[in-house]
Amino acid sequence: MHVRLTLLAAARSSSLLETRFDDDRPLGAAGWHEAERAAPVLCRLAAAELRYRSPSERCRETGDALGLSPLAQPALRDCDMGRWRGRTLGEVTVAEPRAVDAWLADPRSAPHGGESLLAFITRVGEWLDTRPVEEGSGLLAVADPGVVRAALVYALQAPPHSYWHIDVQPLSVTTLTGRAGMWSLRLGG
Repeated sequence: MHVRLTLLAAARSSSLLETRFDDDRPLGAAGWHEAERAAPVLCRLAAAELRYRSPSERCRETGDALGLSPLAQPALRDCDMGRWRGRTLGEVTVAEPRAVDAWLADPRSAPHGGESLLAFITRVGEWLDTRPVEEGSGLLAVADPGVVRAALVYALQAPPHSYWHIDVQPLSVTTLTGRAGMWSLRLGG
């Protein structure tokens, strides 16, 4: 059974604050403005038969701003960063340099006490592979950038370290087509 899954990266949270691990800040003014400006183009995504979202506030607000009404899916939450939650990479690197090195080098490592990169990619992948859909149907997921990256690594069966080399911009659209265990990346159009 082949389906089309469109991944829409959430609009940005406040651009004035540094990026933090496991960040659940709402959209900033710039994020709201960008979503409203993109709405005429992205509103076509509402045609998807099933619409989901990460449970974060910025994903909820992105879906609301675009009139998509997606359903929250716990499996689409961002990576659990344990005790690093809410801290910046710079703060953690100063406090725990060896732990950061281990985390970046080994996808099975979870020195923060949360979820390893490999476990995160696997969780998102299992969600991808278990969507109950009809042949040819369309799905939408409004997701945090980390979730989009994890989905791409899983779908393309890329090595986990590939995660660090995927740049997901706010409000970018990525499409996967296929079925459980056999996904393809679709670019353009």
